[in-house]
Amino acid sequence: MASEPLTGLRRRFRHMPAALRLVWSAAPRWTMAWAALLIAQGLLPAASVYLTRLVVDELVGALNGDLALAALRPFLWAAGLLAGTLVVGEVLRSVAEWVQTAQTESVQDHVREAIHRKAIEVDLAYYESPQYFDQLSRAQQEASSRPLSLVNNIGALLQSSITVVAIIGLLVPYGVWIPLVLLASTLPAFFIVLHFNRQYHHWWQASTERRRWTQYYDLMLTNSAAAAEMRLFQVGPYLKSAYAVLRRDLRAERIDLSRRQALARLAAGLLALAATGGMMAWMAWRALQGAASLGDLALFYQAFNRGQGLAQTLLRNLGQLYSDSLFLENLFDFLGLRPQIVAPERPLPAPAPLRQGIHVQDVTFSYPGREQPSLAAFDLFIPAGKVVAIVGANGAGKTTLLKLLCRFYDPQRGQITIDGVDVRQLDPEALWRTITVLFQFPIPYYATVSDNIRFGDLGAAP
Repeated sequence: MASEPLTGLRRRFRHMPAALRLVWSAAPRWTMAWAALLIAQGLLPAASVYLTRLVVDELVGALNGDLALAALRPFLWAAGLLAGTLVVGEVLRSVAEWVQTAQTESVQDHVREAIHRKAIEVDLAYYESPQYFDQLSRAQQEASSRPLSLVNNIGALLQSSITVVAIIGLLVPYGVWIPLVLLASTLPAFFIVLHFNRQYHHWWQASTERRRWTQYYDLMLTNSAAAAEMRLFQVGPYLKSAYAVLRRDLRAERIDLSRRQALARLAAGLLALAATGGMMAWMAWRALQGAASLGDLALFYQAFNRGQGLAQTLLRNLGQLYSDSLFLENLFDFLGLRPQIVAPERPLPAPAPLRQGIHVQDVTFSYPGREQPSLAAFDLFIPAGKVVAIVGANGAGKTTLLKLLCRFYDPQRGQITIDGVDVRQLDPEALWRTITVLFQFPIPYYATVSDNIRFGDLGAAP
C-alpha cells in the first residue's frame, strides 16, 4: 500500500521529460540563458547571508577598537561586497524577467502551434464527439497558462534547490541536525499543496462539461449571429438564467475549496513559525553563553528564516509541478491523438477526370457511439458526366453519404469506388483535391470576397 502514492507520483510525472523537451525545442537559446541566470541567482542569497555575518562581526570589532581607518577597512570591504552582491542580484533579477518573458512567449506559441496542428490532423469524427470537445477544451484552456507555470516552477525549483543547499552548508556548522528541523517544519505545507492541487484538478476535470456550457451560453448571449433570435424568441433571459445557475454552483465549489486550502495553509504556517521561534531561542541562549557571536546570531536568523522560506517554496514548487503534470496530461493526451483516416502506404493516384463513375456498394455505416446505422446495405451508382440529385427526409443519410464520399469516415461494411478504385486506396488529400462540396452550413470566412473564393482551391493560380 505504501508504494501506491509513489507509483501515482511517478505516473503523474511521466510527462515531465516530454514537457522539458517541449520547452527546449521551443526556445533553446533562451532556455540556456535562463538556466545560467538560475544558478547565479541561486547562489547570491547564500553569499549575502554569509557577508551579513562578516559585516556584523567586523563592525563589532571596529567599535571595540579605536575606529581608525585601518580598523574600519575590513568592515568597509565586507560592506562593499555585500552592497555589490545586492546590486548584482537586482541586475540579474531584471535580466531574468526579460529572458523568462521571451522564453515563455516562445513556449506558449509552440504549444498553440502543436494544438492547431493536431486539431487539423484529427479525423472529422472527433469534432462530432462530446468527449473530444472536452479533451480539446481542457488542452486549449491550459495552453496559455500551463507552459508559463511549468517554466516558472521548474526555474523556481532549481533556483531554490541551489540556494537551500548553500544555506544548509551555512547552518551545518551550528549542528548537523538543524537542516532536519528546517525540512520537518516545511513538510506540512508541501503535503497541503499536494493534496489541494489534486483536489482542484479533480474538480476541474469533473466540471469540464459545465464550464463548456457556460462558455456556450456566454457565446450565444454576446454573439452577433444569435442576436436576432435572442430577441425574436426571447431566449436571452432563459440562457442568462441558465448561465447564472451554472456559474453560481461553480463559484461556490471553487470558493469552498479555496477556504479549506487557506485554513490548512494557516495551520502549516503556524507550525513553521513555532519552529523558527524555538530555533532562535536556542541560538540566543548560545549567544548568552558566549558560544556564538552577534554575527553568528544574525547569520543563523537569516539563514534559518530564509532557508525555511526557500524550503517551503521548493516543496510548493514540487507541488505545483505535480499540478502542472496533471494538466500536462490533458495536453499530451490530446497531442497523442492519432487519426484513423490515413493514406495507405502506397496510395493509388486519384482518378481525374472521372471516366466511369462513382459506385457505392452494399455500404453500412454507423457513427461512433451509435448502434443504429445511418446507412444500411446502401447501393448507388453515379455515372460520369451525369447530374444526379439525391433527395430524402431529414436523417435519411444524405449528409452521411457525402461524408463517406469525401472519406471523412470509412464504412463498417461495403465499399465506395471511383472509376473502380476503392477510396481507401487513395491519399485523402489527393481525393479532396478532386471534390468540391457546398456544405449544408457553409462557412463565410472573415476575409475579402476574393479570399473566400480563393479558399476553395488554394493550390490554384491566383
